[in-house]
Amino acid sequence: MAVQQWLKRAPSRIAASFLLAVNAIAAQAAPPAQYPNAADSDPIKLGWMLGSPPPADRILRFEDGSYFRFPAMRWSVAHFRELMPTVNISRGLQPAAALPQALRDDIDPLEFRRLDSGEKMSWSESLSANYTDGIVVLHKGRLVYERYFGALQADGQHGAMSVTKSFVGTLASMLVAQGQLDPSRQVADYVPELAASAFGSATVRQVMDMTTGIQFSEDYTDPKAEVWAHAAAGNPLPKPKDFSGPRSYYEFLKTVKPQGQHGEAFGYRTANTDALGWIIARATGQSVAQLLSSRIWSRLGAEQDAYMSVDATGTPFAGGGLNTGLRDLARFGEMVRNNGFFNGQQIIPAAAIADIRQGGKTSDFAKAGYQLLPGSTYRNMWWITHNDHGAFAARGVHGQTLYIDPKAEMVIARYGSHPVAANAANDPTSLPAFDALARHLMAHPR
Repeated sequence: MAVQQWLKRAPSRIAASFLLAVNAIAAQAAPPAQYPNAADSDPIKLGWMLGSPPPADRILRFEDGSYFRFPAMRWSVAHFRELMPTVNISRGLQPAAALPQALRDDIDPLEFRRLDSGEKMSWSESLSANYTDGIVVLHKGRLVYERYFGALQADGQHGAMSVTKSFVGTLASMLVAQGQLDPSRQVADYVPELAASAFGSATVRQVMDMTTGIQFSEDYTDPKAEVWAHAAAGNPLPKPKDFSGPRSYYEFLKTVKPQGQHGEAFGYRTANTDALGWIIARATGQSVAQLLSSRIWSRLGAEQDAYMSVDATGTPFAGGGLNTGLRDLARFGEMVRNNGFFNGQQIIPAAAIADIRQGGKTSDFAKAGYQLLPGSTYRNMWWITHNDHGAFAARGVHGQTLYIDPKAEMVIARYGSHPVAANAANDPTSLPAFDALARHLMAHPR
């Protein structure tokens, strides 16, 4: 059976996989005002999945897509492992790296102006506006601010969504710096199975920077968009016997067709990260989950194991399947801020971090039309602002952010469950807040 026919017959089960697999929901294009606010949508107050068993109208399931309908998704983002197959990312057996605390009481009242209206807003007000589930701020390596809301607790884990891409890009940058991956070689040199696909003639660098010329639409309102076939392939649920489409992420990648020329422009397409995950697996003999554990997580001094969602063949979803504890996300950010050094050791070569921070071509990025990110570029699956602080970030839908400001010596790790998937919905109250906090910490050090 063709993918489109399956979509018509089983839209809910495809939607269930799709919502996690591509980190977005077409139906969530409505203005935020149409959704209950953060307080009224609190998943604990609403009683989602509470009870033994929970009431019938408060049970969430992966198979029917109920787990990712707002406001229920505010519970699910902190409990993905209970709903779908995953692979563990071990922290190892070493003690957790300490996070010295120097908590401050002057951050909540900090004011800034929204990018959209110019109106004043306080830091604490922005957390509600962005449906923040948890946020940690490090300054000079010390924990100065920490808050949790809704279903996320300090000892819990949360979906990182497309922040995952930056982890995969970091692994690739590390391999390049260590001579295990040649960015100038073609993808087909590492993965011959992709030779006949659009990826085959692209260079590894073009995949790392998402400047490939591939036919992959992420227009979620278009039922013929390639993103739906990608979701169907990655769906771990059993497929109909007569299903004839790709049955895994790897099988899907082999079907991607060319569109445009490689290296012409930046185009944000999740399929690039899945392709990079395959390249990394071939170059190292380890999956991205195994490599993340052996090269970073087990050396970082993480408090908790992390995990990734997988397809029916056990392949980790490189484009958005990572889940971590919030403090551990901050530890990773602090390690990157310190040029790959953390927990008493050089975890990532400094050259790899330098390559990330240099950014890509502004002309390539400008063609993508991100109005709220003027002057930015994309490099190694990180978003580089090129502002006067040299800030750069890992970003995921619904508010997932790892924001690093080298000049201010600040790291912000935030997990959220904004009802609107696109970051354009929270950037007007997030980006100026992050910048204001950086300047405040510099002006008022403690």
